[in-house]
Amino acid sequence: MKNSNISVTRRRCVILLQSLFLLVILPVQTVDASEFITLDWAIKQAQYNDPWLVENQFVQEALESKSMAAGILPNPTASLSLLNMPTDGFDFNQENMTQLKIGISQMFPRGDTLQLQTKKLQFLSRQNPHLRADRKALVSVLVAGLWLDAFNAKKSIRLIEENRNLFEQLLDISAASYSTAFGGTQQQDVIRAQLELTRLDDRLTKLKQQQEVALKQLNRWISGQFVEHYAVSSLPEMNSLAMDIDSQRLPQLVLRYPELMQLEDTVISTTLASHFVQHPLVVALESRIKASDTDIELNEQKYKSQWGLNASYSYRGDSSNGRHRADLLSLGINFDLPLFTKVKQDKLVQAAVFEAEAIKTQKWLLLRKMIAEFEAAKVQFHRLDQRYQLYQHQLLPQIHEQAEAALTAYTNDEGDFAEVVRARIDVLDAEIDKLGIEVDRQKMIAQINYYLVKGDSSLISEQRGD
Repeated sequence: MKNSNISVTRRRCVILLQSLFLLVILPVQTVDASEFITLDWAIKQAQYNDPWLVENQFVQEALESKSMAAGILPNPTASLSLLNMPTDGFDFNQENMTQLKIGISQMFPRGDTLQLQTKKLQFLSRQNPHLRADRKALVSVLVAGLWLDAFNAKKSIRLIEENRNLFEQLLDISAASYSTAFGGTQQQDVIRAQLELTRLDDRLTKLKQQQEVALKQLNRWISGQFVEHYAVSSLPEMNSLAMDIDSQRLPQLVLRYPELMQLEDTVISTTLASHFVQHPLVVALESRIKASDTDIELNEQKYKSQWGLNASYSYRGDSSNGRHRADLLSLGINFDLPLFTKVKQDKLVQAAVFEAEAIKTQKWLLLRKMIAEFEAAKVQFHRLDQRYQLYQHQLLPQIHEQAEAALTAYTNDEGDFAEVVRARIDVLDAEIDKLGIEVDRQKMIAQINYYLVKGDSSLISEQRGD
Protein backbone atom coordinates (compact mmCIF):
# COMPACT_ATOMS: atom_id res chain seq x y z
CA MET A 1 0.00 0.00 0.00
CA LYS A 2 2.82 2.37 0.88
CA ASN A 3 4.60 1.62 -2.42
CA SER A 4 1.33 2.33 -4.25
CA ASN A 5 1.05 5.76 -2.58
CA ILE A 6 4.66 6.52 -3.46
CA SER A 7 3.99 5.55 -7.09
CA VAL A 8 0.94 7.81 -7.30
CA THR A 9 2.86 10.68 -5.69
CA ARG A 10 5.74 10.18 -8.11
CA ARG A 11 3.40 10.30 -11.11
CA ARG A 12 1.70 13.47 -9.81
CA CYS A 13 5.04 15.14 -9.21
CA VAL A 14 6.45 14.24 -12.61
CA ILE A 15 3.29 15.34 -14.47
CA LEU A 16 3.21 18.63 -12.58
CA LEU A 17 6.88 19.35 -13.12
CA GLN A 18 6.55 18.59 -16.82
CA SER A 19 3.63 21.01 -17.04
CA LEU A 20 5.93 23.73 -15.72
CA PHE A 21 8.12 23.41 -18.79
CA LEU A 22 5.21 23.21 -21.19
CA LEU A 23 3.92 26.49 -19.78
CA VAL A 24 6.43 28.61 -21.66
CA ILE A 25 5.51 27.20 -25.07
CA LEU A 26 1.73 26.84 -24.78
CA PRO A 27 -0.23 29.70 -26.35
CA VAL A 28 -1.80 32.13 -23.92
CA GLN A 29 -5.43 33.08 -24.31
CA THR A 30 -5.59 36.50 -25.92
CA VAL A 31 -7.73 39.41 -24.85
CA ASP A 32 -9.52 41.74 -27.19
CA ALA A 33 -6.94 44.49 -27.75
CA SER A 34 -9.65 47.00 -28.56
CA GLU A 35 -10.47 47.10 -24.84
CA PHE A 36 -7.04 48.49 -23.98
CA ILE A 37 -4.94 51.54 -24.69
CA THR A 38 -2.50 51.11 -27.54
CA LEU A 39 0.83 52.93 -27.64
CA ASP A 40 -0.09 54.86 -30.78
CA TRP A 41 -3.41 56.00 -29.26
CA ALA A 42 -1.72 57.07 -26.02
CA ILE A 43 0.80 59.21 -27.92
CA LYS A 44 -1.87 60.88 -30.06
CA GLN A 45 -4.07 61.51 -27.04
CA ALA A 46 -1.18 62.98 -25.05
CA GLN A 47 -0.28 65.32 -27.89
CA TYR A 48 -3.90 66.36 -28.32
CA ASN A 49 -4.34 67.07 -24.61
CA ASP A 50 -1.04 68.90 -24.11
CA PRO A 51 -1.81 72.47 -22.92
CA TRP A 52 1.77 73.51 -23.74
CA LEU A 53 0.95 73.21 -27.45
CA VAL A 54 -2.09 75.44 -27.02
CA GLU A 55 -0.04 77.95 -25.02
CA ASN A 56 2.65 78.04 -27.69
CA GLN A 57 0.05 78.58 -30.40
CA PHE A 58 -1.19 81.63 -28.50
CA VAL A 59 2.39 82.87 -28.14
CA GLN A 60 2.85 82.59 -31.90
CA GLU A 61 -0.38 84.43 -32.63
CA ALA A 62 0.60 87.18 -30.18
CA LEU A 63 3.95 87.64 -31.92
CA GLU A 64 2.26 87.73 -35.32
CA SER A 65 -0.11 90.44 -34.10
CA LYS A 66 2.81 92.40 -32.64
CA SER A 67 4.73 92.11 -35.91
CA MET A 68 1.85 93.67 -37.82
CA ALA A 69 1.49 96.47 -35.28
CA ALA A 70 5.25 97.11 -35.22
CA GLY A 71 5.28 98.16 -38.88
CA ILE A 72 2.80 100.99 -38.43
CA LEU A 73 3.83 104.62 -37.93
CA PRO A 74 3.18 106.07 -34.47
CA ASN A 75 -0.02 108.05 -34.13
CA PRO A 76 0.19 111.70 -35.13
CA THR A 77 -0.04 114.27 -32.35
CA ALA A 78 -2.64 117.04 -32.43
CA SER A 79 -2.65 120.18 -30.31
CA LEU A 80 -5.07 123.00 -29.59
CA SER A 81 -3.65 126.13 -27.98
CA LEU A 82 -4.86 129.59 -27.04
CA LEU A 83 -1.83 131.88 -27.35
CA ASN A 84 -0.99 135.34 -26.03
CA MET A 85 -4.32 136.13 -24.42
CA PRO A 86 -4.08 139.58 -22.73
CA THR A 87 -4.65 139.39 -19.03
CA ASP A 88 -5.89 142.95 -18.59
CA GLY A 89 -9.19 142.27 -20.27
CA PHE A 90 -9.11 138.76 -21.73
CA ASP A 91 -10.32 140.21 -25.03
CA PHE A 92 -9.46 137.90 -27.95
CA ASN A 93 -9.51 140.81 -30.44
CA GLN A 94 -7.45 143.18 -28.33
CA GLU A 95 -3.90 142.16 -29.33
CA ASN A 96 -2.43 141.20 -32.69
CA MET A 97 -0.53 138.31 -31.11
CA THR A 98 -3.60 136.62 -29.66
CA GLN A 99 -4.51 133.52 -31.63
CA LEU A 100 -6.21 130.15 -31.46
CA LYS A 101 -3.73 127.60 -32.75
CA ILE A 102 -4.46 124.11 -34.05
CA GLY A 103 -1.43 121.95 -34.79
CA ILE A 104 -0.57 118.42 -35.91
CA SER A 105 2.77 116.62 -35.92
CA GLN A 106 4.02 113.25 -37.13
CA MET A 107 7.21 111.50 -36.05
CA PHE A 108 9.03 109.06 -38.32
CA PRO A 109 11.17 106.29 -36.74
CA ARG A 110 14.85 106.16 -37.52
CA GLY A 111 15.85 104.60 -40.84
CA ASP A 112 14.29 101.18 -41.43
CA THR A 113 13.22 100.72 -37.82
CA LEU A 114 9.62 99.80 -38.64
CA GLN A 115 10.54 97.15 -41.22
CA LEU A 116 13.22 95.68 -38.97
CA GLN A 117 10.92 95.53 -35.95
CA THR A 118 8.39 93.63 -38.04
CA LYS A 119 11.09 91.32 -39.39
CA LYS A 120 12.45 90.54 -35.91
CA LEU A 121 9.04 89.64 -34.51
CA GLN A 122 8.26 87.50 -37.57
CA PHE A 123 11.44 85.49 -37.01
CA LEU A 124 10.52 85.00 -33.35
CA SER A 125 7.05 83.90 -34.39
CA ARG A 126 8.37 81.39 -36.93
CA GLN A 127 10.25 79.43 -34.28
CA ASN A 128 7.04 78.34 -32.58
CA PRO A 129 5.80 75.73 -35.11
CA HIS A 130 9.19 74.04 -34.79
CA LEU A 131 9.04 74.24 -30.99
CA ARG A 132 5.65 72.53 -31.14
CA ALA A 133 7.06 69.82 -33.40
CA ASP A 134 9.87 69.26 -30.90
CA ARG A 135 7.37 69.18 -28.04
CA LYS A 136 5.28 66.54 -29.83
CA ALA A 137 8.39 64.43 -30.36
CA LEU A 138 9.36 64.80 -26.70
CA VAL A 139 5.86 63.87 -25.58
CA SER A 140 6.05 60.80 -27.82
CA VAL A 141 9.24 59.68 -26.08
CA LEU A 142 7.89 60.35 -22.57
CA VAL A 143 4.56 58.64 -23.19
CA ALA A 144 6.21 55.70 -24.95
CA GLY A 145 8.53 55.26 -21.95
CA LEU A 146 5.64 55.27 -19.46
CA TRP A 147 3.50 52.98 -21.62
CA LEU A 148 6.37 50.53 -22.04
CA ASP A 149 7.11 50.61 -18.29
CA ALA A 150 3.48 49.73 -17.61
CA PHE A 151 3.63 47.02 -20.29
CA ASN A 152 6.79 45.54 -18.78
CA ALA A 153 5.29 45.44 -15.30
CA LYS A 154 1.98 43.97 -16.46
CA LYS A 155 3.59 41.32 -18.65
CA SER A 156 5.98 40.37 -15.83
CA ILE A 157 3.04 40.11 -13.43
CA ARG A 158 1.29 37.79 -15.85
CA LEU A 159 4.38 35.61 -16.21
CA ILE A 160 4.72 35.30 -12.44
CA GLU A 161 1.02 34.63 -11.88
CA GLU A 162 1.08 31.91 -14.55
CA ASN A 163 3.89 30.21 -12.64
CA ARG A 164 2.61 30.92 -9.13
CA ASN A 165 -0.28 28.46 -9.30
CA LEU A 166 2.11 25.72 -10.34
CA PHE A 167 4.51 26.63 -7.55
CA GLU A 168 1.64 26.36 -5.09
CA GLN A 169 0.95 22.86 -6.37
CA LEU A 170 4.67 22.15 -6.25
CA LEU A 171 4.63 23.09 -2.58
CA ASP A 172 1.77 20.66 -1.98
CA ILE A 173 3.61 17.91 -3.85
CA SER A 174 6.83 18.56 -1.94
CA ALA A 175 4.93 18.34 1.33
CA ALA A 176 3.29 15.09 0.20
CA SER A 177 6.64 13.72 -0.99
CA TYR A 178 8.22 14.64 2.32
CA SER A 179 5.47 12.88 4.25
CA THR A 180 5.91 9.72 2.15
CA ALA A 181 9.71 9.99 1.97
CA PHE A 182 9.51 9.99 -1.84
CA GLY A 183 12.52 11.01 -3.88
CA GLY A 184 14.60 11.98 -0.91
CA THR A 185 12.47 15.07 -0.31
CA GLN A 186 13.53 16.72 2.93
CA GLN A 187 12.00 19.33 5.18
CA GLN A 188 14.35 21.98 3.80
CA ASP A 189 12.91 21.30 0.32
CA VAL A 190 9.44 22.10 1.61
CA ILE A 191 10.72 25.25 3.29
CA ARG A 192 12.58 26.23 0.12
CA ALA A 193 9.41 25.84 -1.96
CA GLN A 194 7.49 27.98 0.53
CA LEU A 195 10.28 30.58 0.51
CA GLU A 196 10.25 30.83 -3.27
CA LEU A 197 6.49 31.26 -3.21
CA THR A 198 6.82 34.10 -0.71
CA ARG A 199 9.47 35.74 -2.87
CA LEU A 200 7.14 35.52 -5.84
CA ASP A 201 4.49 37.33 -3.80
CA ASP A 202 7.00 40.07 -2.99
CA ARG A 203 7.96 40.41 -6.64
CA LEU A 204 4.29 40.62 -7.58
CA THR A 205 3.74 43.41 -5.07
CA LYS A 206 6.76 45.32 -6.36
CA LEU A 207 5.70 44.91 -9.99
CA LYS A 208 2.14 46.00 -9.23
CA GLN A 209 3.58 49.09 -7.59
CA GLN A 210 5.64 49.82 -10.71
CA GLN A 211 2.62 49.26 -12.95
CA GLU A 212 0.35 51.52 -10.90
CA VAL A 213 2.94 54.30 -10.75
CA ALA A 214 3.54 54.12 -14.51
CA LEU A 215 -0.20 54.20 -15.23
CA LYS A 216 -0.75 57.17 -12.91
CA GLN A 217 2.06 59.06 -14.60
CA LEU A 218 0.68 58.08 -18.00
CA ASN A 219 -2.73 59.38 -16.95
CA ARG A 220 -1.20 62.85 -16.56
CA TRP A 221 -0.69 62.92 -20.33
CA ILE A 222 -3.75 61.11 -21.67
CA SER A 223 -6.48 62.32 -19.32
CA GLY A 224 -8.80 65.10 -20.40
CA GLN A 225 -8.47 66.91 -17.07
CA PHE A 226 -9.09 70.69 -17.47
CA VAL A 227 -8.99 70.28 -21.25
CA GLU A 228 -12.29 72.14 -21.58
CA HIS A 229 -10.53 75.29 -20.34
CA TYR A 230 -7.98 75.47 -23.12
CA ALA A 231 -8.99 73.18 -26.00
CA VAL A 232 -9.93 74.99 -29.19
CA SER A 233 -11.85 72.03 -30.63
CA SER A 234 -13.81 69.07 -29.31
CA LEU A 235 -11.85 66.33 -27.57
CA PRO A 236 -12.01 62.77 -28.96
CA GLU A 237 -13.94 60.39 -26.77
CA MET A 238 -11.75 58.91 -24.04
CA ASN A 239 -11.37 55.15 -23.81
CA SER A 240 -13.55 53.77 -21.03
CA LEU A 241 -10.67 51.55 -19.88
CA ALA A 242 -8.13 54.33 -20.01
CA MET A 243 -6.10 52.96 -17.16
CA ASP A 244 -5.14 49.60 -18.62
CA ILE A 245 -2.94 48.53 -21.50
CA ASP A 246 -2.68 45.52 -23.77
CA SER A 247 0.14 43.25 -22.62
CA GLN A 248 -0.38 40.58 -25.29
CA ARG A 249 2.24 41.88 -27.72
CA LEU A 250 5.10 44.31 -27.44
CA PRO A 251 4.90 47.02 -30.15
CA GLN A 252 7.89 47.08 -32.47
CA LEU A 253 9.04 50.63 -33.15
CA VAL A 254 10.66 51.46 -36.47
CA LEU A 255 14.21 52.77 -36.21
CA ARG A 256 14.63 55.85 -38.38
CA TYR A 257 17.70 55.98 -40.59
CA PRO A 258 19.14 52.63 -39.43
CA GLU A 259 22.21 53.26 -41.59
CA LEU A 260 23.33 55.86 -39.05
CA MET A 261 23.68 53.11 -36.46
CA GLN A 262 26.47 51.52 -38.52
CA LEU A 263 28.60 54.62 -39.09
CA GLU A 264 32.20 54.64 -37.94
CA ASP A 265 33.30 57.08 -35.25
CA THR A 266 35.53 58.98 -37.70
CA VAL A 267 32.59 60.20 -39.80
CA ILE A 268 29.61 60.00 -37.47
CA SER A 269 29.87 63.52 -36.02
CA THR A 270 29.79 65.22 -39.43
CA THR A 271 26.98 62.99 -40.69
CA LEU A 272 24.91 63.43 -37.55
CA ALA A 273 25.37 67.20 -37.64
CA SER A 274 23.92 67.28 -41.17
CA HIS A 275 20.85 65.43 -39.85
CA PHE A 276 20.50 67.35 -36.61
CA VAL A 277 20.46 70.78 -38.28
CA GLN A 278 17.03 69.73 -39.60
CA HIS A 279 15.79 68.88 -36.10
CA PRO A 280 12.88 71.17 -35.12
CA LEU A 281 14.70 72.36 -31.99
CA VAL A 282 17.72 73.43 -34.06
CA VAL A 283 15.51 75.00 -36.74
CA ALA A 284 13.71 76.97 -34.02
CA LEU A 285 17.07 78.16 -32.73
CA GLU A 286 17.97 79.28 -36.26
CA SER A 287 14.91 81.54 -36.20
CA ARG A 288 16.12 83.05 -32.94
CA ILE A 289 19.55 83.60 -34.50
CA LYS A 290 17.97 85.44 -37.44
CA ALA A 291 15.95 87.53 -35.00
CA SER A 292 19.12 88.41 -33.08
CA ASP A 293 20.90 89.39 -36.32
CA THR A 294 17.94 91.60 -37.14
CA ASP A 295 18.24 93.14 -33.68
CA ILE A 296 21.79 94.23 -34.56
CA GLU A 297 20.47 96.01 -37.65
CA LEU A 298 17.72 97.50 -35.53
CA ASN A 299 20.21 99.00 -33.08
CA GLU A 300 22.30 100.33 -35.95
CA GLN A 301 19.33 102.49 -36.93
CA LYS A 302 19.99 104.54 -33.80
CA TYR A 303 22.90 106.18 -35.61
CA LYS A 304 20.33 107.81 -37.88
CA SER A 305 18.25 110.85 -37.00
CA GLN A 306 14.63 110.63 -36.03
CA TRP A 307 12.59 113.03 -38.16
CA GLY A 308 9.30 114.74 -37.57
CA LEU A 309 6.94 117.02 -39.49
CA ASN A 310 4.61 119.53 -37.94
CA ALA A 311 2.02 121.95 -39.21
CA SER A 312 -0.21 124.45 -37.44
CA TYR A 313 -2.93 126.92 -38.29
CA SER A 314 -3.50 129.97 -36.08
CA TYR A 315 -6.74 131.90 -36.15
CA ARG A 316 -6.67 135.58 -35.18
CA GLY A 317 -9.66 137.83 -34.55
CA ASP A 318 -10.31 141.23 -36.13
CA SER A 319 -8.87 144.30 -34.48
CA SER A 320 -11.00 146.56 -32.29
CA ASN A 321 -11.45 149.01 -35.16
CA GLY A 322 -12.75 146.24 -37.44
CA ARG A 323 -9.59 145.70 -39.40
CA HIS A 324 -9.15 142.10 -40.53
CA ARG A 325 -6.13 140.21 -39.27
CA ALA A 326 -4.63 137.46 -41.39
CA ASP A 327 -4.54 133.95 -39.98
CA LEU A 328 -1.16 132.25 -39.61
CA LEU A 329 0.06 128.94 -41.14
CA SER A 330 3.22 127.31 -39.81
CA LEU A 331 5.15 124.36 -41.26
CA GLY A 332 8.15 122.78 -39.61
CA ILE A 333 10.53 119.88 -39.50
CA ASN A 334 12.42 118.54 -36.51
CA PHE A 335 15.08 115.90 -35.99
CA ASP A 336 17.47 114.79 -33.32
CA LEU A 337 21.26 114.76 -33.58
CA PRO A 338 22.89 111.44 -32.56
CA LEU A 339 26.18 113.04 -31.60
CA PHE A 340 27.26 110.99 -28.59
CA THR A 341 27.53 107.64 -30.38
CA LYS A 342 30.37 106.22 -28.29
CA VAL A 343 28.38 106.64 -25.11
CA LYS A 344 25.08 105.15 -26.24
CA GLN A 345 24.69 103.89 -29.80
CA ASP A 346 28.02 102.03 -29.97
CA LYS A 347 27.31 100.22 -26.72
CA LEU A 348 23.80 99.26 -27.77
CA VAL A 349 25.04 97.79 -31.04
CA GLN A 350 27.85 96.03 -29.21
CA ALA A 351 25.37 94.52 -26.75
CA ALA A 352 23.18 93.29 -29.62
CA VAL A 353 26.21 91.66 -31.27
CA PHE A 354 27.16 89.90 -28.04
CA GLU A 355 23.61 88.64 -27.56
CA ALA A 356 23.52 87.34 -31.14
CA GLU A 357 26.83 85.52 -30.68
CA ALA A 358 25.56 84.01 -27.43
CA ILE A 359 22.53 82.57 -29.24
CA LYS A 360 24.73 81.23 -32.04
CA THR A 361 26.88 79.53 -29.41
CA GLN A 362 23.73 77.87 -28.06
CA LYS A 363 23.31 76.20 -31.46
CA TRP A 364 26.75 74.58 -31.29
CA LEU A 365 26.17 73.56 -27.69
CA LEU A 366 22.85 72.00 -28.69
CA LEU A 367 24.40 70.10 -31.61
CA ARG A 368 27.24 68.80 -29.41
CA LYS A 369 24.72 67.71 -26.78
CA MET A 370 22.53 65.95 -29.35
CA ILE A 371 25.49 64.18 -30.97
CA ALA A 372 26.82 62.98 -27.60
CA GLU A 373 23.39 61.79 -26.45
CA PHE A 374 22.75 60.06 -29.77
CA GLU A 375 26.09 58.23 -29.62
CA ALA A 376 25.37 57.19 -26.03
CA ALA A 377 21.93 55.94 -27.05
CA LYS A 378 23.46 54.11 -30.01
CA VAL A 379 25.89 52.29 -27.71
CA GLN A 380 23.07 51.32 -25.37
CA PHE A 381 20.96 50.10 -28.28
CA HIS A 382 23.77 47.94 -29.65
CA ARG A 383 24.47 46.44 -26.22
CA LEU A 384 20.78 45.77 -25.64
CA ASP A 385 20.61 44.14 -29.06
CA GLN A 386 23.60 41.95 -28.18
CA ARG A 387 22.01 40.99 -24.87
CA TYR A 388 18.73 40.18 -26.61
CA GLN A 389 20.48 37.92 -29.11
CA LEU A 390 22.42 36.30 -26.26
CA TYR A 391 19.24 35.60 -24.30
CA GLN A 392 17.29 34.47 -27.35
CA HIS A 393 19.84 32.08 -28.84
CA GLN A 394 22.05 30.99 -25.95
CA LEU A 395 21.03 31.85 -22.42
CA LEU A 396 17.36 30.87 -22.54
CA PRO A 397 17.94 27.56 -24.38
CA GLN A 398 20.70 26.70 -21.90
CA ILE A 399 18.52 27.56 -18.91
CA HIS A 400 15.69 25.44 -20.31
CA GLU A 401 18.14 22.57 -20.84
CA GLN A 402 19.31 22.95 -17.27
CA ALA A 403 15.71 22.88 -16.01
CA GLU A 404 14.93 19.79 -18.08
CA ALA A 405 18.08 18.09 -16.82
CA ALA A 406 17.13 18.86 -13.22
CA LEU A 407 13.64 17.50 -13.85
CA THR A 408 14.99 14.35 -15.46
CA ALA A 409 17.41 13.76 -12.61
CA TYR A 410 14.70 14.26 -10.02
CA THR A 411 12.29 12.01 -11.94
CA ASN A 412 14.90 9.25 -11.95
CA ASP A 413 15.45 9.75 -8.22
CA GLU A 414 18.98 11.01 -8.95
CA GLY A 415 18.48 14.71 -8.34
CA ASP A 416 17.53 17.19 -5.69
CA PHE A 417 14.05 18.68 -5.43
CA ALA A 418 15.57 22.03 -4.46
CA GLU A 419 17.55 22.00 -7.71
CA VAL A 420 14.31 21.56 -9.68
CA VAL A 421 12.83 24.59 -7.92
CA ARG A 422 15.97 26.66 -8.48
CA ALA A 423 16.04 25.72 -12.16
CA ARG A 424 12.42 26.75 -12.61
CA ILE A 425 13.07 30.06 -10.84
CA ASP A 426 16.03 30.62 -13.18
CA VAL A 427 13.74 30.08 -16.18
CA LEU A 428 11.22 32.57 -14.85
CA ASP A 429 13.95 35.13 -14.06
CA ALA A 430 15.44 34.75 -17.53
CA GLU A 431 12.05 35.24 -19.19
CA ILE A 432 11.45 38.42 -17.18
CA ASP A 433 14.99 39.67 -17.89
CA LYS A 434 14.51 39.05 -21.60
CA LEU A 435 11.24 40.96 -21.50
CA GLY A 436 13.00 43.85 -19.76
CA ILE A 437 15.68 43.89 -22.45
CA GLU A 438 13.03 43.94 -25.20
CA VAL A 439 11.22 46.83 -23.51
CA ASP A 440 14.43 48.80 -22.94
CA ARG A 441 15.32 48.24 -26.58
CA GLN A 442 12.01 49.75 -27.73
CA LYS A 443 12.46 52.69 -25.37
CA MET A 444 15.92 53.28 -26.80
CA ILE A 445 14.53 53.23 -30.36
CA ALA A 446 12.03 55.91 -29.35
CA GLN A 447 14.85 57.99 -27.86
CA ILE A 448 17.04 57.60 -30.96
CA ASN A 449 14.14 58.48 -33.24
CA TYR A 450 13.65 61.72 -31.31
CA TYR A 451 17.09 62.93 -32.36
CA LEU A 452 16.37 62.04 -35.99
CA VAL A 453 12.96 63.67 -36.30
CA LYS A 454 12.92 66.28 -39.05
CA GLY A 455 11.26 69.66 -39.16
CA ASP A 456 7.74 68.25 -39.34
CA SER A 457 5.42 67.16 -36.56
CA SER A 458 5.04 63.50 -37.51
CA LEU A 459 5.18 60.85 -34.80
CA ILE A 460 8.56 59.43 -33.97
CA SER A 461 7.16 56.04 -32.91
CA GLU A 462 5.64 54.42 -35.95
CA GLN A 463 4.54 50.84 -35.31
CA ARG A 464 4.84 47.79 -37.44
CA GLY A 465 3.52 44.29 -37.11
CA ASP A 466 5.50 41.54 -35.50
